[in-house]
Amino acid sequence: MGGWLVMGWITVIFFTLLTRTKSENQTCKVIGRTGFMEFSKEGDLMIGGVFSMTSTRKLSLLVTWQCCGCRWNDRELRFARTMIFTVREINRDATLLPGVSLGYRVYNGCGSENLILAAVEAVNGEDSRGCSDKIQALLGHSSSGVSTAINRMLSSLSIPQVSHLSTCACLSDKRQYPTFFRTVPSDRFQIAGLVQLMKYFDWRWVGIIYSPRLYSEEGTADFVKYAKKEGICVEYRLPYSLTSTKKFHIITAMLRESSSKVILMFMPFYYAKSFLAKIEAYNITGKQWVGSESWITQADLASVGTKHILHGAMGFALPQASIPGLGDFLLSLKPSDEPQSDIIKAFWEKFFDCSFSPSNTSTLCTGTEDLRTVSSDYTDVAFFREENNVYKAVYLVAYALHALLKCENGSNPTTGKPCVTKNEVQPKLVLEHIKYVNFTTVNGAKVFFDENGDSIAQYDLVNWQMKDDGSAEIVNIGQYDTSFPEGEKLKLKKDTKIVWGGNYNEVIMPRSVCREPCPPGTRKAINKNKPVCCFDCFECPEGTISNQTNCLICPPEFWPNEKRDRCLPKPTEYLSYKEIMGALLTGFGLTGVFLSLLISIIFLTHKETPIVRANNSELSFLLLLSLKLCFLCSLTFIGRPSEWSCMLRHTAFGITFVLCISCVLGKTIVVLMAFRATLPGSNVMKWFGPAQQRLSVLTFTLIQVVICILWLTINPPFPRMNMKYYKEKIILECALGSAVGFWAVLGYIGLLAVLCFILAFLARKLPDSFNEAKLITFSMLIFCAVWIAFIPAYVSSPGKFTVAVEIFAILASSFGLLVCIFVPKCYIIIFRPEQNSKKHLMGKIPPRTLYK
Repeated sequence: MGGWLVMGWITVIFFTLLTRTKSENQTCKVIGRTGFMEFSKEGDLMIGGVFSMTSTRKLSLLVTWQCCGCRWNDRELRFARTMIFTVREINRDATLLPGVSLGYRVYNGCGSENLILAAVEAVNGEDSRGCSDKIQALLGHSSSGVSTAINRMLSSLSIPQVSHLSTCACLSDKRQYPTFFRTVPSDRFQIAGLVQLMKYFDWRWVGIIYSPRLYSEEGTADFVKYAKKEGICVEYRLPYSLTSTKKFHIITAMLRESSSKVILMFMPFYYAKSFLAKIEAYNITGKQWVGSESWITQADLASVGTKHILHGAMGFALPQASIPGLGDFLLSLKPSDEPQSDIIKAFWEKFFDCSFSPSNTSTLCTGTEDLRTVSSDYTDVAFFREENNVYKAVYLVAYALHALLKCENGSNPTTGKPCVTKNEVQPKLVLEHIKYVNFTTVNGAKVFFDENGDSIAQYDLVNWQMKDDGSAEIVNIGQYDTSFPEGEKLKLKKDTKIVWGGNYNEVIMPRSVCREPCPPGTRKAINKNKPVCCFDCFECPEGTISNQTNCLICPPEFWPNEKRDRCLPKPTEYLSYKEIMGALLTGFGLTGVFLSLLISIIFLTHKETPIVRANNSELSFLLLLSLKLCFLCSLTFIGRPSEWSCMLRHTAFGITFVLCISCVLGKTIVVLMAFRATLPGSNVMKWFGPAQQRLSVLTFTLIQVVICILWLTINPPFPRMNMKYYKEKIILECALGSAVGFWAVLGYIGLLAVLCFILAFLARKLPDSFNEAKLITFSMLIFCAVWIAFIPAYVSSPGKFTVAVEIFAILASSFGLLVCIFVPKCYIIIFRPEQNSKKHLMGKIPPRTLYK
């Protein structure tokens, strides 16, 4: 690159001296070597073009570039002929540049130095007819390196340069290249598109092979920079040299040993052709090749030897375009159209393998041969990609000239400056108007420039689908357009077959990663000794999820799923009617209600019998009612806790059980009072008659009601989500609110139960044929045992089992009272009716004289 810069500055200095001489002498002298101009047509205003229709060949390592014109570049000839076609089309357009004819001068450069000299000749005017023959703009070159050298010369003269294929991003620097414009997108856009392509297919681990030229080196460096921002790593980047065998062996060794499956081949066409010709013998398979736009559409690279490499190759190409009439114009070329051009004759001889000079070794050319019978890059007119850029470049200059020559009310409508005539047009004025150009060509292509002289970037995404005979079908599978919104710039066509690289006929998209993404539940950790794509994975702590980079703690009400890649709401746990345990407890509760109801019916049916009337039948019916309520209150503990259910379950439990124990206590006192009443002179029953019994039950129950009201008023129970006991689920429970209130309710029940047990225990040996005191003693023994065991079980049981323990205690104590007190009586009523008599009940009571 340094050699180009030196050459460019030398040319600038040399040409500046030339310009000064011309200014002094007021004549336009010819400087430099003559003979580069191949095609020309005079006009009022002139456009120059520089193309490499011939190239050089390196003959040996000792002799650098000697053979000029040894190679013929069909593509560059197409570019030159496209420029001529476009100028003719513009001259036929009555609306564009009316009254002004456009002329052209097309120059051929053979080798880098000759290209610069051709540019000098184009700017200087070769026919020595005067300054009016100067060009107003220069088209070319295809090479970015050549374009940089040319523009260093043109910028000092304010001559606009428009390139159709120079894509180096460096040319966007207006401080170094102020007069440079291009109708081809900058490599900056192509690089961004290639990075998005890698990202789209999740190719995070790639290799690069590039050529040591300005275009490739700049593009490769930009790709590495943009790829790093998107998390794409480059395993290697190796330069390919046309002459160095050692470097080529390094490349082949790396291709065999590397783990990356995707390879970006970023190099000009002639480098790609040389590389593929050498690599095809090495049977490199299992790779997905991605190409730059400079070679990705060159179907003549395809062969039987390269089909295992290029099959499935992918890359961005300049968009296909339709240019009406251009194909016929290119194929209608005859040597007689350009009789002064030796290049056309040389191409003709190459195309038809003939000679215009009589020879014993070749056929004599007639000049009437048909180009449609020839298969070459020049005669391939199916699609126009690069040619469309040449077409737009010529129109760009024409529209700039058209805008410059406009005159409204004595001034130019674009700049507001005084009007100029066609004889006053200067390159610097054309340069000024190119910046404002915005037009659409006949084929619908929009042309305008940003502040860097770059046009809008549009690419076709193409896919090579090789055939068995070595030919290639280059299929358009998508589009990349920088005018689309972010994230939608790259779009693939629907229902389009994509063939992937690798083994022949491979249809599975290759993966290219240094390390597979961290599995769920692990996080990514960068290894300082490896590229960022070759990371390590570490397991995340319990209760966290991973986004492959960090371990994230779930919110309190959430818990990781099994894959540990997202947080899900924690499942809630409570004793439900639908689960087995809840259904069983519900069944037992309803069974208790049914048995209580059944016993009530039996007692009601036999209410006049001695066994029912004994010991206050009214208390018996009240006790049965309270037992029904006790069984029913157990159901309030089942189901999803709510504000009302939490308050109801505890208060209902406390009040119904006090009512129950109060009845039992009343029956116990009645037993004791009845015994005392049998003693001579005893009048105790009048102090504890039915009225007193009802009052005692009411008093004991009201005390519990008052306790419950105070509890609900001060700090009532409420529903709560308990997330402390289990990490992975939420327990829905009823918080006690005031613990004092809860234990006061429970303690009061316990106090009455203990009192009842003591009284029943004292009366257990009363000489009664059917001693109810024994039954009460046994029932209260069960009651107290159940609730004493309840306390530690309640405290230690987790989640819904806490509620289950509470329900079990209610049911067990209720069943104990029901079975112990009423079942024996029912047995006598139903199965031993003969014992249901006053005589039998009083049969074993001793004479009163024993108690004197």
